[in-house]
Amino acid sequence: MTTTAQKRLVIEPVTRVEGHGKVSILLDENNRVTQTRLHIVEFRGFERFIQGRLYWEVPVLVQRLCGICPVSHHLCAAKAMDWIVGGEKLTPTAEKIRRLMHYGQTFQSHALHFFHLASPDLLFGFDADPAKRNVIGVAAEYPELAKQGILMRKFGQEIIRATAGKKIHGTGAVPGGVNKNLSIPERDEFLPQLDQMTAWAEGAVRVAADYTTENLAIAAPFGSFDSNHLSIVAQDGALDLYDGSLRAIDCGGKTIFDHVAPQDYDKMIAEEVRSWSYMKFPFIRSLGPEEGWYRVGPLARLNTCSRIDTPKAEAARKAFFAAVGGAPCNVTLAYHWTRMIELLHAMERIEILLNDTDLQGDDLVVAGDRREEAVAILEAPRGTLFHHYRIDSNDQVVMANLIVSTTSNNEPMNRAVRKVAEDHLSGKPEITESLLNHVEVAIRAYDPCLSCATHAMGRMPMELVLIDAGGDVIERKAKS
Repeated sequence: MTTTAQKRLVIEPVTRVEGHGKVSILLDENNRVTQTRLHIVEFRGFERFIQGRLYWEVPVLVQRLCGICPVSHHLCAAKAMDWIVGGEKLTPTAEKIRRLMHYGQTFQSHALHFFHLASPDLLFGFDADPAKRNVIGVAAEYPELAKQGILMRKFGQEIIRATAGKKIHGTGAVPGGVNKNLSIPERDEFLPQLDQMTAWAEGAVRVAADYTTENLAIAAPFGSFDSNHLSIVAQDGALDLYDGSLRAIDCGGKTIFDHVAPQDYDKMIAEEVRSWSYMKFPFIRSLGPEEGWYRVGPLARLNTCSRIDTPKAEAARKAFFAAVGGAPCNVTLAYHWTRMIELLHAMERIEILLNDTDLQGDDLVVAGDRREEAVAILEAPRGTLFHHYRIDSNDQVVMANLIVSTTSNNEPMNRAVRKVAEDHLSGKPEITESLLNHVEVAIRAYDPCLSCATHAMGRMPMELVLIDAGGDVIERKAKS
């Protein structure tokens, strides 16, 4: 903290999230909040350095954005390359293998976030001792919950291994299909675990639901605000995490646009750059940057979809909206409850797919007329993921644009930080660690993956310093 006309608080790094970020809060002489910002301080540059690579390498290359959700990038890039090779109409075996991979990813990712990253705040309280408020503390005081979280994540990771070849950075999806099916012995490894995983998923929904309903007076205003919501939906409006068309609604549930094809996303969505972050700020074109920002992820998906096509998750969806006063819900902490409803849905889908004999099919890859441009969209665990590519006649990538889930949630996270800072820090005579943790709790609700989301347009500032063997600066060059 500095002592000037204004005080500056910095939370660095933001903890229990994937990737690196910091929060800066400016306070006046009375400790009233005057400015807040969530800064993304790392830069990856994948959109640039995959240029020149051959299109069939992209599904394997681009997933290196992240070790937490590589499957999402692997599949979204593969879906785009399906269009490039004219193989977008996959065989039943290929589509179901990919869907199984995707639901395994969703299951393990949601379990990781809820049990390992978010549960310490929910179980111990935002003001708990930080020495206890962590996954080690959860394991000590709630050993059964900690065990469930570990084994559920392991189950999802093994689904990924069986379908993608590896738990992290697999190679299962290829342009026009997949490179392996699921054998009977591989399938049979999972069948005995289905009942237990489903029961634990139902229990996780109850934990999240009980927390939200028992603390609704606190949870409802915490970092909450009216917003637009966006996701893909199936043709009939049902929740579909793998494929569909774009739907956006406003804070009251009014449709902004519906069933927009992935190829037309850029007619609806634009991106803004701000100087203090390496993460872009997307918005709905028709509403402009001031009013057009939107939320994505589990909360947005349940707000935009008409139903869930698996019975247990659909019953949980109805119970959720009955408890929070109907759809749409704009409560930020409700992300945890909706995330666990999706965890249950993913488990139901995994069970259906594992019992489908198409998984043992041998017809794995299709191709058709070659194209030079493609857009693919799917629902990653954290929200809607856009991959847009152009390929030249030499099969090389010449343009790539990625709008990652956390990028779409950039403005909402910044607003959540501002709301919590104003409600809980502003005017306080002393700023304590627990008060600062309140700000982090609001960020964690979105389950951000900051590594995935770091992209920039325009010029990137750079400083190059040449130092001799003695440590003296010989020359310094700067680009801004």
